[in-house]
Amino acid sequence: MVKDLNSLYENIRDVIKDRIEQFDCLRENADNKIILKEIVFCLMTPQSKARVCSKAADRLFLNDAIFEMSEKEISEAISSVRFKNNKARYIKETVKKFKDSNIKGIIENFKDMSEARKWFVNNIKGFGYKEASHFLRNTGYGYELAILDRHILKNLLLFGIIDKIPKSMTPMQYERIEKKMKNFSKKINIPMHHLDFVFWYKETGEVFK
Repeated sequence: MVKDLNSLYENIRDVIKDRIEQFDCLRENADNKIILKEIVFCLMTPQSKARVCSKAADRLFLNDAIFEMSEKEISEAISSVRFKNNKARYIKETVKKFKDSNIKGIIENFKDMSEARKWFVNNIKGFGYKEASHFLRNTGYGYELAILDRHILKNLLLFGIIDKIPKSMTPMQYERIEKKMKNFSKKINIPMHHLDFVFWYKETGEVFK
């Protein structure tokens, strides 16, 4: 199976590199509004499809509408996303809290991105380890962090990296599984932030974000 995984990686490596370059560019050039949009996107992703969430984030930030919208208006604008009311509340609170912040500056205050992850989990309602890891990866910072969504966990189980998929995860459990994924990444010589995309492509047939 590992041989097949490496073969798949060879086929899509250039596509993955292009996506990583986009993340790097965002880290270097994006303004606070674009970074905030990535937070909003990641807030919407639990139990929802990434492309649906991305389109919803585009609607919210079109002509800066999100900065004037009520919680109810946000909920209506993200009606295609699961748990829209809770997520609308999280989005409203987060936008109010961070719209005038230097989010990249906050991230760059941390030398260790696992510590940055903890900070965002503690300061953004609706962010767990998965969402915070996703956000930091998408903004070109958290390349050594694991995004343990259902696609990734399914493949970690398939390759014998974990014994079972936990129904819920404490931070300690998350970090333990993340460490196992890092070790597997080194063993098969596929970088962590590439391996995530390989697993994701294996399940969905695309490299997205």
